[in-house]
Amino acid sequence: MPTAMPSTTNYQAGDLVLVDFPYAGGKQVKTRPALVIVDTGDADVVAARVTTQATSAYHDVPIADWQGAGLLAPSTARLHKLATLEKSLIRRILGSLQPGDRNQVSLIMKQVYGTW
Repeated sequence: MPTAMPSTTNYQAGDLVLVDFPYAGGKQVKTRPALVIVDTGDADVVAARVTTQATSAYHDVPIADWQGAGLLAPSTARLHKLATLEKSLIRRILGSLQPGDRNQVSLIMKQVYGTW
């Protein structure tokens, strides 16, 4: 099993990381990609789930340049599925969003959370 990244690592918004997402109850995990939304420099990050499932909600953003982002398959960022995750759950950095995809994510983030 690969080791986790050090909890002192800082991430940039738009980084794609491989994370051990805990299931409800916290006893099982599923290793999957996630999109870093914010890292304030402490032991946690806020991340959005990334899935290979087809877009199904307004808040889902298909990652057009998935290969350039370091993903293995066409994927979608689920911007309404955010989680605060301990950095110790991050296995490795896969890559980062390319400018066009970053702009799309930014647009939806502003629309969804800009009026909060």
